[in-house]
Amino acid sequence: MKCLRIYADAQGESHFEDIDIPLTPLELFPNIPPIYLSTWEQVKAVRFGWVPAGLKEADWHTTPVRQFVIWMTGWVEFETSDGDTRHCEPGTVVLCEDTVGKGHRSRHPEEGQFNVFIPLAD
Repeated sequence: MKCLRIYADAQGESHFEDIDIPLTPLELFPNIPPIYLSTWEQVKAVRFGWVPAGLKEADWHTTPVRQFVIWMTGWVEFETSDGDTRHCEPGTVVLCEDTVGKGHRSRHPEEGQFNVFIPLAD
């Protein structure tokens, strides 16, 4: 499974990395195809969010904690401090790890967006 990672290097610059989360088949019932699952990730909680219509751009910021963020509706465009940009459609899994440094900024559509925040355990 593809995942977009945002992280900070030792100098505090943020970057993107495309990572692959391995999935392993699991047969639940005989005579049907298996489902595919990753290993368990230790998480603290889950939080659901609503980005209101008209936000347009969130200026440079770091993520408050290491977390997965999944946009359920609408798109988001991230920009890292090295100047790279990525456009993410609904369903994209983003691993935000730039808790220090210059951070990233995000651009949003006119309509509001639902998203899910899943902070990782320490």
